[in-house]
Amino acid sequence: MPLFAATVPPLEVAFDEGKGPVVVLVHGIASTAVTFDKLAPLLTPHFRVIAINLLGCGNSPAPDIDYTVDQHVESLRKTLLRRGVLRPFTLIGHSMGGLISARFSATYGWWVRRLVLVGTPIYPPRETVVNPIERAQLGFYNDFYNYLKANPVFTSMTAGALNALSPIPNIISVSERGWEATKRSMTNVIQGQSTLSDLALVRAPVDLVYGTLDPFLSKVGTNAAARLPGVTARPVDLVDHVIRESMAKRIAEFLTES
Repeated sequence: MPLFAATVPPLEVAFDEGKGPVVVLVHGIASTAVTFDKLAPLLTPHFRVIAINLLGCGNSPAPDIDYTVDQHVESLRKTLLRRGVLRPFTLIGHSMGGLISARFSATYGWWVRRLVLVGTPIYPPRETVVNPIERAQLGFYNDFYNYLKANPVFTSMTAGALNALSPIPNIISVSERGWEATKRSMTNVIQGQSTLSDLALVRAPVDLVYGTLDPFLSKVGTNAAARLPGVTARPVDLVDHVIRESMAKRIAEFLTES
């Protein structure tokens, strides 16, 4: 049994709509289920779609914990059991939600029918990267996350600017209530990740969907993931980190065709 079963609470379910095979949507850091506003309406005619809000996001609890990837996984497990999801389902994770979904799939392989990672920042350990440019890029990402954690006012202002440019209202939410969850998740899930190792353990087919203009992706990490057995890379041209209409249509197409 997971170590955190008694201490990690279940999550708020933002919506649970549609009928058919279950699809679970997991958003990224400092966001909510609105991440999937362009995708969910394309899926509900074919699937039962469950979208959650991660710990510290939306109206989900924000406990005083470390916010490790395993704690996020445990909160998701509890939530799905409460919703009666007992059969294998499709798990879609965006950004940091993809890191959590990869660990969930590696841990509960029998429960996941298909794993879809969307705009997931896969960062291998810097010491394993030979190319100096790629190694420098990984160092930049690490420094950038450290700066965001150390400067909450800057982070909040940046979130506001990105919201103004996003086609999805309020896609980024940096609240005082959820700040510790955001900061600790940044450290323990994104910066401390072992996602390539997790993906190597996943039994289900994996779709790696990403925008060719996504500034948060590491090319070396994305390419390494795409080379793993069972992984299908599905780049979407001219798309950034947001699930825009073109990306949503692409995801809905391959899910409904299979």
